[in-house]
Amino acid sequence: MMDKQLPSTRTAELDSICLKAEVLPVITVERLEDAVPVARALYDGGLPVLEVALRSGCALDAVTRIREALPGASVGVGTVLTPAQYRQAEQAGADFVATPGTTEALYRHGMASPVPMLPGIASVSEVMAGWQYGYRRFKFFPAEASGGVAALRAFSAPLAEARFCPTGGIRLDNAGDYLALDNVMCVGGSWLTPRALIDAEDWAGIERLAREAAERFHHQAR
Repeated sequence: MMDKQLPSTRTAELDSICLKAEVLPVITVERLEDAVPVARALYDGGLPVLEVALRSGCALDAVTRIREALPGASVGVGTVLTPAQYRQAEQAGADFVATPGTTEALYRHGMASPVPMLPGIASVSEVMAGWQYGYRRFKFFPAEASGGVAALRAFSAPLAEARFCPTGGIRLDNAGDYLALDNVMCVGGSWLTPRALIDAEDWAGIERLAREAAERFHHQAR
């Protein structure tokens, strides 16, 4: 029995964020000046929850700029690997953090942090490791490579309280299969921010992709 557990309010906070939209765009910002236009295009297209991947030197500055420009959006930091990066996300003003996988150190930091964490898992055993700390919401990554829809369907019986945001290999043509599952609250994907459109500064094109996803999957997740 753990002597300390994640407050149940953290689960409620993640629910309030993840249930705002069925699709959570994952953004990699290579040029800081692209951050706000990309985020605004996604937001205007109907996707108010955004995850900025910590894969570039300007990612944290991008989060701060997006939050200032779009106060109505929920902006998270993804690809968080260490408690030190978690703290940097907190300082940047992140509304949540997401991890590709999760260590004991990250679980423990998340219990004390004011910023909720969506911990990355790929198996039932990994969910159980987070379960003992009180976590009930998880990022299923890499989704397609880890068994996809069939794996999440199998998770539902032994892990009835758990809900997931699958990410990794999610596309417009398979997102609906995941969202049809009772234990999926939203899906994450980078198909909404293709590098070619960002390099061309085609913000209208990104907004069209966002609107297509928002309209297709509106209210599909349960």
